[in-house]
Amino acid sequence: MSAVPVAGTGLKAAVVWWDLAGTGRTIESLREFLREEAVDRFARVEGLRLKFWISDPATERWGAVLLWESAEAAAAPLPARAAELIGGPPAQRTLFDVEATVEGLHTLPGLAGHGLALEPLESAAP
Repeated sequence: MSAVPVAGTGLKAAVVWWDLAGTGRTIESLREFLREEAVDRFARVEGLRLKFWISDPATERWGAVLLWESAEAAAAPLPARAAELIGGPPAQRTLFDVEATVEGLHTLPGLAGHGLALEPLESAAP
């Protein structure tokens, strides 16, 4: 007989997002926040396996998906700077058990340093 996993242990995934409409914040202003402070700050969070920020300009939503090594890591306090900038807590925050993970075939050597907010900025014309 095979072992049955214990519910609630193992990897956790969190999905968090804000509605930006009426906050005075835009996706572009939050990209600046990523470039200037958030990416580096989250690179040092214990137990965080992966975080990627997400946006939807059509609905003015901004958020993130976080993959945690454990429930304990997911429960630890996080920097609340995004909530401070946006003016309140996320509209949605859901924590999930991770059922399985896989890395597909890819050509990127790693995930760090990719995304719209980290693409080189266009230089101003003289």
